[in-house]
Amino acid sequence: MNSKLFSLSLIEIILSLVITVIIIFVSYKILKALFFKSHDVRGSNLSFTIFTSGIILSIGLILSEILPSITNVIRLASNQSEAIELGTIAKYSGLYLLIGFFAALVINCSVFFLFSMLTRGINEFKEIQENNLSVSILVVSILLSITIIVKDSIALLVSSMVPYPEVTNFLG
Repeated sequence: MNSKLFSLSLIEIILSLVITVIIIFVSYKILKALFFKSHDVRGSNLSFTIFTSGIILSIGLILSEILPSITNVIRLASNQSEAIELGTIAKYSGLYLLIGFFAALVINCSVFFLFSMLTRGINEFKEIQENNLSVSILVVSILLSITIIVKDSIALLVSSMVPYPEVTNFLG
C-alpha cells in the first residue's frame, strides 16, 4: 500500500466533506434569511423545498468542479521538493472557493433575471412563498440547466490558477 497516497486521499476526503458541508450550510442560511424567513423545509411549502433543493444541487455541481483544483494544490505541495506553506494552500483554496461562490451567485442572479424576462408580471419569490409548484420547478430547471452548462468553464478558470511548477522547454 502506498501510504503517502493513502494519507493524501484521506486529507482530500476530509477536506471535501468539511468544505461542502460548510458552504451548503452557509448558502442555506443566506437563502433563508434573504428570501424565506418564515419558511422551513419542515413546513408545508413544497415549493420552497424544491427551490432550496435546486440551489443546493447547483452549488454542489459547482463545488464538484472546484474541489479537484484544491486537491491538486495539496498534491503539488506534497510532491514538490520546496515546501509550500499551509498559508499558501489556504490562500489558493480560499480563492477557488470565492470564485465558486461568486459563480453560484452570478448563476442564481442570472436565473432570476432570465425567469423575470420570460414571465413578465410574475414575482417568482412571491409565487414560491405561496407554494406555486410550477414556478418552483421551472426556476430550478433553469437554474440547473445553466449550472450544468457553465460548470466546466468555472472548472477551467479555477484550474488555470493552480500553481503548477515551471517546466523547461527542451525543444527550444
